Parts: sequence; structure tokens; C-alpha cells
Amino acid sequence: MAVVMTDVPGAHSSSPSTTATVAGWREWVRLPELGVEHVKAKLDTGARTSALHAFDLEEFERDGVDWVRFSVHPWQRSAEDEVPVECPVHDRRSVRSSTGHLQERIVILTEVELVGRTVRTEVTLTRRDEMGFRMLIGREALRQGFLVDSGRSYLGGRPPRKVRRRNRGR
Repeated sequence: MAVVMTDVPGAHSSSPSTTATVAGWREWVRLPELGVEHVKAKLDTGARTSALHAFDLEEFERDGVDWVRFSVHPWQRSAEDEVPVECPVHDRRSVRSSTGHLQERIVILTEVELVGRTVRTEVTLTRRDEMGFRMLIGREALRQGFLVDSGRSYLGGRPPRKVRRRNRGR
């Protein structure tokens, strides 16, 4: 679904109108470069950078470049279907969590498929065991042509029932 915005204050466009993809406040996303086919994400306009639940982080060097090895549990309330990942470190940042604590995080650059569109964005790696969603999509990703409808969910569709049941730990 796309919306044409005309003369919208703050719209990032070099022309008077911009086409944006409407997304709900929560969506199923894919992380194709990381091998994660389904993860439920909260679209968080209050967060600058996106964040992904990652654990067992191990930094190493490959051909003079800093890399990180980590694992992802894509399902909420479940440790099944662990996805091992290796990718270059893009940056390191101090990030203030929702609880107000400052935390140093590794930042990776990866593709996120959201509502049928793929964007490249920065993602911080952090433990999100106790959080309701294994991933947050922040403003840096959303400003690449998305509008968030806070009253709707899953505008990009849902994965098959079997996948959704696994997400609920069944």
C-alpha cells in the first residue's frame, strides 16, 4: 500500500510530493542477508536506530576488518531455530535504552524487508530477551519511505500459521 503525500511538513523529498509505504505499528520483517526469514518487529518512531535481539556476540578480525559473530532467536518467548550470523562491524555506539541505561552496542549494516520493500539500514545488536519484540525498527530505517499507521498492524501480511505458532512458542 502506498500513499502520496503532498506538501507534508518534514517529508524528506526533493520534490513537492513523495510516495510512502504505509506500515502498521508492528510488522513481520525479513533480514535476508542474515538468513532470518521471519521476525516480528515493533516500528518505533521514538528510536533512532533499529535494534535486533542478538546473543553470544564474539568480535573477531577478518582480512584486517572487524567482524562480529552472533546468534539470533527470531521467535518471541522461544530459543528454537537459532540463526548463526557473521558480518562486518559497521560502527560502535553508545545507545540509551528504554530504561534509561547507556549501553555500548555493535552496529551492523543490513537489509530489512518491511511491507514488501527492502531497505539498507543500521541495526544495533543487543539482548532483547525480556522485551515484547525481538526487533525494533527505528526512524533511520522508517525515513526511507515509510509512514507508520499507529492504529494498524501487519499491513505487510502475516507468515503462514505454522510460523506464527512457532513465534508463540507452540
